[in-house]
Amino acid sequence: MTLNSIGLDTKKTEKLAEELNQLLANFQLYYQNLRGIHWNIKGRGFFDLHVKFEELYTDTNVKVDEIAERILTLGATPLHTFDDYTKAAKVPVGKNISKDEKAVQLIVDSLSQLLEMERSILEMAGDANDEGTNSMMSDFITEQEKTVWMMKAWLGETV
Repeated sequence: MTLNSIGLDTKKTEKLAEELNQLLANFQLYYQNLRGIHWNIKGRGFFDLHVKFEELYTDTNVKVDEIAERILTLGATPLHTFDDYTKAAKVPVGKNISKDEKAVQLIVDSLSQLLEMERSILEMAGDANDEGTNSMMSDFITEQEKTVWMMKAWLGETV
């Protein structure tokens, strides 16, 4: 086993970086979805949802940077083109969504997909003894689970 300069197995960190790049690509698509629904939302819930969607895309932009920096920390290069992002897409793409329920459902669907990827990365990070990635994924998961619960409550649904 070969260790890198931060003490992690290089083969395991290469695989982790690949998975983090997939997550990065999907976060970028999620970010674009949030920008779109922020711009295009209409109806009685406009004022509340417009602000909420801005809060979410601002937070997502921070997460994108954190994921990219983690990929660099593991010795890899973050994906950075829209072509790369669309090829890796698993989150649904929201186009021309202006109805409140469709917008909130898009968030729930996107976060559910991101959570699935993050849980897989969390497991891999544990196996690699990569506490940095593990901690990041744990924080993301905790926050996103709460957001899913809140969005589902807004939709009048349970988790």
